[in-house]
Amino acid sequence: MIDLKSLKSALEQLEEERNIPKEKIIGAIEDALTAAYKKDYGKKGQIIRAKLDFDSGATEFNQVKIVVDESTVRMDNDNEGESEEFNPTAQVVIGEDGEEIKPRFNEEHHILLEDARKIKKGVELGEEIIFPLETKDDYGRIAAQTAKQVIIQRIREAEKSSVLDEYQGKEGEIVSGKVQKVERGNVFIDLGRATGLLSYEDQVPGEFYRQGERIRAYLYRVDEGPKGITLRLSRSHPQFITELFKVEAPEIQAGTVEIKATAREAGARSKIAVISNDPNIDAVGSCVGQKGARVSTIINELGGEKIDIIEWSEKIETFIINSLSPAKVNKVDLEEETKTARIEVNPDQFSLAVGKGGQNARLAAKLTGWKIDITTIESASKLEEEIAEVEEVVDEGE
Repeated sequence: MIDLKSLKSALEQLEEERNIPKEKIIGAIEDALTAAYKKDYGKKGQIIRAKLDFDSGATEFNQVKIVVDESTVRMDNDNEGESEEFNPTAQVVIGEDGEEIKPRFNEEHHILLEDARKIKKGVELGEEIIFPLETKDDYGRIAAQTAKQVIIQRIREAEKSSVLDEYQGKEGEIVSGKVQKVERGNVFIDLGRATGLLSYEDQVPGEFYRQGERIRAYLYRVDEGPKGITLRLSRSHPQFITELFKVEAPEIQAGTVEIKATAREAGARSKIAVISNDPNIDAVGSCVGQKGARVSTIINELGGEKIDIIEWSEKIETFIINSLSPAKVNKVDLEEETKTARIEVNPDQFSLAVGKGGQNARLAAKLTGWKIDITTIESASKLEEEIAEVEEVVDEGE
């Protein structure tokens, strides 16, 4: 008999804290007790099942036999053609010639139909007949250790499955946790039931992480491997900004305002293109918020990273002009074949259009998917003059 006071308490704790269903743990315990019993007292080919009574603490053991007849098993002891030992779960045996042959009758595993009907009326082929076994309290030290290991393994498997189900459902969302440790540039984050990995490549340049600090990150992938589950996190992913705006702007969460494209150079600057599906709602204004409250919250979360919010347009020319904000564009020439946009701006707008180190132009190119070449009116006129001079020289040469 098993003392279940502490066991029941442990099961309730596992179910509450780790979200592991109690039924899975009970099943694991019964399987472990079965393995322990079979190791010391079972016979080859037997199907043994354990049933744990959580009210009394008693363990009941039963032997299961499958109802068969001459059409489903071989009644002789001929081993010719068999290459494998008896397998109680096998429906057929594969012979050396590759042909399927019926399994051999085993009295520990099978019961003939005529005998089964003496025990249970109306029983059919393939049904199970249950025979109680003698209860053994002393399973032996080795068997007990085996049972313990099976229980531990099943608990780990159940917890792993539970964690996997939970976090696969959160893939593509923002998760929150505490910095557990920083090791060789990688940050390990305690998410409660699992540990997330914020690798060096997924961090924002210039950010520093302190042990115990609470941070948010984007869960972009859940990996399952031999060593367990790895939750891949990122704070530099462009989608991180999209998810932050979903949190801050209810209109985006509701689908009234949609983020159509995002371009980001983490830690420096980002651009998002938004559109409203309701003519009465301003897409850009919804993201900015009253007195800039919403976008300011996100900028603070990202350590001061600048964010440009622009209006998306189906007309690519308009979209490209918007993407180069805050610069004012005079003219756009599109080359569809090469997906190149030649932009013409006033001289005083050139530095704004290009941005520091070409950043504004790069982000606009990422946002729109077009290659962007920017020139000023002055340089464009000079280029036209130079082309005209070359053409004139060519004409004179001819």
